[in-house]
Amino acid sequence: MSHPILNDALARFKKSVDHTLHEFANIHTGKANPSMVEGIQVEAYGSMMRIKDCAAISTPDARQIVIQPWDKGLTQAISKAILIANLGFNPAVDGQLVRVPLADMSRERRQEFVKVANRLAEEGRVQVRNVRRDVLESVKKAKLPEDDAKRLEKDIQTATDKAIEEINKHLAAKEKDLLTV
Repeated sequence: MSHPILNDALARFKKSVDHTLHEFANIHTGKANPSMVEGIQVEAYGSMMRIKDCAAISTPDARQIVIQPWDKGLTQAISKAILIANLGFNPAVDGQLVRVPLADMSRERRQEFVKVANRLAEEGRVQVRNVRRDVLESVKKAKLPEDDAKRLEKDIQTATDKAIEEINKHLAAKEKDLLTV
């Protein structure tokens, strides 16, 4: 049976899991990915814009990101913004493109990223548990018949377990990705 409290919980669990996965996506695995640079702020036309809002970003291979500004005048600004972002990238202007070669990651660096992924996963799990706590509080306040309350609590626990399992599954995949050279 669907209940507004359960629907609210499911939406909030999904949001927590999605946030965690989004954070995972920003962890550098050594493979080129547009998300590594798309959020970097560039000074363009007197204001700050994200790279993805003023250029096409592609990954011709696993070791390189290529950025093609829609306005050729932004090439230097984009290169400078990537350096300023201090992500360990060394962009090179190549005509009307900015090429961002990726360095090979050392084993230590990969291990560091695994730790970051684990920390993000734990933050995600804590967020899921906080949602569960809030929602169970709502169930108590709703003063439902005991059977309904028990069923709802059970459904909420099942949804909590599923959300945490999804975070763990993605963490395992991310770790594998990071440690595969």
